Amino acid sequence: MAFYDEMAVMALEMITEFGQPVTISKTESGEYDPETGGEAPGATIEQIAQGILLDFTGLEFQNNSLIRQGDKKLKIAAQGLAWVPGLLDKVVAQGRTWSIVPPLKEVNPAGTQWLDCCYRRLV
Repeated sequence: MAFYDEMAVMALEMITEFGQPVTISKTESGEYDPETGGEAPGATIEQIAQGILLDFTGLEFQNNSLIRQGDKKLKIAAQGLAWVPGLLDKVVAQGRTWSIVPPLKEVNPAGTQWLDCCYRRLV
């Protein structure tokens, strides 16, 4: 376990040095509003993570039909995040807003958490 802990620290240091801060946001459900008979607008919450935004290779395009030209993959050091991003959440990276394209994979060797996902730029 010590090996993975050391590697997680080293990887986070490298992502911090060579990656970039990304803002992950999600909208929480609002409460029931009896006056309107529906749900009140929910609050948007955000957290900052360190990530690396990468291009896909040709082989990855062949193996995953959901990936389109212009999509990016984002590797995030998820250990220590307040909440794990979900499929409806958004990410702001490089001044652009991106949405998650399934699958969202959590990689968790020996308790060290990483997220590996595909993002599509919102126009």
